[in-house]
Amino acid sequence: MKIDYKKELNPAQLKAVESTEGAYLVIAGAGSGKTRTLVYRVAYLVEKGVRPDHILLLTFTRKASEEMLRRAAKLLDDRCERVAGGTFHSFANMVLRKYAKLIDFPNNFTITDESDAEDAVNIVREKLGLGHLEKRFPRKGALLDVISKSVNKSEDIGSVLALEYPQFAEWEGEIKRIKDGYIKYKREKSLMDYDDLLVFLKKLLHDHKDVREKLSGQYKYIMVDEYQDTNKLQAEIVRLLASGHGNVMVVGDDSQSIYSFRGANFENIIDFPKVFKGAKVIMLEENYRSTQPILDLTNEVIRNAEEKFEKTLFTKKGAGKAPVFVEARDE
Repeated sequence: MKIDYKKELNPAQLKAVESTEGAYLVIAGAGSGKTRTLVYRVAYLVEKGVRPDHILLLTFTRKASEEMLRRAAKLLDDRCERVAGGTFHSFANMVLRKYAKLIDFPNNFTITDESDAEDAVNIVREKLGLGHLEKRFPRKGALLDVISKSVNKSEDIGSVLALEYPQFAEWEGEIKRIKDGYIKYKREKSLMDYDDLLVFLKKLLHDHKDVREKLSGQYKYIMVDEYQDTNKLQAEIVRLLASGHGNVMVVGDDSQSIYSFRGANFENIIDFPKVFKGAKVIMLEENYRSTQPILDLTNEVIRNAEEKFEKTLFTKKGAGKAPVFVEARDE
């Protein structure tokens, strides 16, 4: 092989790169070379003879996937740039443009940005005669937030209000009507918002076995970055896409989940071995960013988590100063 993987990677990273058949959960502690591992795995698959268009790399941002594929191409050759890479939303858009008619949408549907989505919610609110309510009725932005959280968490409006927007709980019935009207309005205008891209991709994969099998046959090796920040819809999309082969590697850190406010579900990473029976867990614990006293503190903090994958971060860097706790008077 052109690349000396054993020389370039530590043993845990090498195991993740060379483990290609089956389901794998890579728990990548902070500063442990997660991106490097994904980059080398893309190169490894291509160098082993896997067609680039049979590899799917799903990342949190478009910039992240572009950077990873560029780095893989620099390591190996430009075949790596032909790997299918992008966000869940961009992948969903690509697939739905081809199969939209199966879910009763035209292929030239329009994707609304957040501002347009808020305006659409407001139009529905006005049509329902709820435009001039006082007494803390949520504005269009808050309404869209509640509706979006309901979609991304796969929960009903009542549950979302009770847990996160108790100040609007008395308006549950009205908000449900607005949500239903918003869904109908988008259908009539051939519109999708960002949440719809995930909703309808999941629906397409779930309801149409032939499409699911075709896409699973196309993308024989699936990788997902930042899996701790996926929501229920995204986790289900991954399961359906991998249903034909089970070759899926998700990478993330159960100790770094920070996007629950956007509907991310920390339990996706915890439950991965249950969803993909026989999945193997690989730990990336060697840290390249911090000194050991900082990692000692980190390990103690992580140890107190009720739900977690046991890991101990370590470094080969020399000893450094102990962390200091500072209680500031103000910002």
